[in-house]
Amino acid sequence: MARLGLAATAALSTLSAIAATLLSPFFSGAAHADTADTVPEAVCSVDDPRLAELSGLAADSEHLYAVADGGTRVEVLVLDDDCQVRDVLTAPTDPYDVEDLALGPDATLWLGDTGDNRQVRETVALHALARDGTSALYRLTYPDGPQDAEALVVDGEGTPYIITKSAVGSSRVYRPSGPLVSPGPTPLEEVATVSLLPTATQGGPLGVAGTVLVTGAALSPDGSVVALRTYTDAYLYPVTGGDIAGAFDHQPVRVPLPGEPQGEAIAFTPDGTLLSAGEGSGEPVRAIPNATELADDRGSGDRSSATEQAATEQHAETIESADGESDLGPVAPLTIAVWSAVALGAVFGVVLVARFHRRRRRR
Repeated sequence: MARLGLAATAALSTLSAIAATLLSPFFSGAAHADTADTVPEAVCSVDDPRLAELSGLAADSEHLYAVADGGTRVEVLVLDDDCQVRDVLTAPTDPYDVEDLALGPDATLWLGDTGDNRQVRETVALHALARDGTSALYRLTYPDGPQDAEALVVDGEGTPYIITKSAVGSSRVYRPSGPLVSPGPTPLEEVATVSLLPTATQGGPLGVAGTVLVTGAALSPDGSVVALRTYTDAYLYPVTGGDIAGAFDHQPVRVPLPGEPQGEAIAFTPDGTLLSAGEGSGEPVRAIPNATELADDRGSGDRSSATEQAATEQHAETIESADGESDLGPVAPLTIAVWSAVALGAVFGVVLVARFHRRRRRR
């Protein structure tokens, strides 16, 4: 996603403030979880101009791998511990809109060419880039029409999962319905949904609307935790038996990532550290050490049990679980419906303004 102009930013801020005011009473009863020592730590800064629109990260024991939004060829930049570019892996394929990066079990780098802001693409694509520079193109089709997506993970069997970007916080999870065929297209099937509530975490270009937009994903190297991120927060879901789709039935742990102007990238290191980064010259890569342990400690319950617990517990604000029923008190159902509709209209307005100001940008 490209940066917006001043006029667009002002409009987005106004609409987001309206949405935040209207929505906040309805979500005040969301479940809370207590934690400590979860402030992101800056580890290095990305100053290479080729990564001014950094949108995807992956990591192994030796390097970071990064992709930028858009581009005219398949390109992955290899970074050292100081975020300096040490190598560039390329392939001649011209992608449409690369939005995320995932590391496969055989060390293949998977580029998620799934961006579709106006939802007009008949197919999306994955690019599998080997370390020797060879690549394979896999075109994919959604079962229910075009979707905009910026998040990709690849499981231990090499199966890709795409998570869509929803303006109302209800994202869909898709995977291929059968073996991938190059160039395809291979049909996708919907296997899960993810519901997120607005948060008060500061950051991102869209205010409160950005707190529910999924902009990146990652799977821990041991396969035990899958993470989604928005512009402002990360959500950690424990994975049991390699079941990525089933992980989204669990109650996640929310890790705030405040202060990122346009956070879109997330990755796990082999030791379970969670890395986050985003667009902007000189922006830092930040780390949450031992993030996988947070999910193990807090994310083992399913949604129904967590909601029941939320009815009797109100904890501190540092890390919140993502779902839970709102304590609306004596508010009349009609009033709730009216104000919810207005709030959702404000959120949709934010997204429409963003899309209008990005039409001239080549994808």
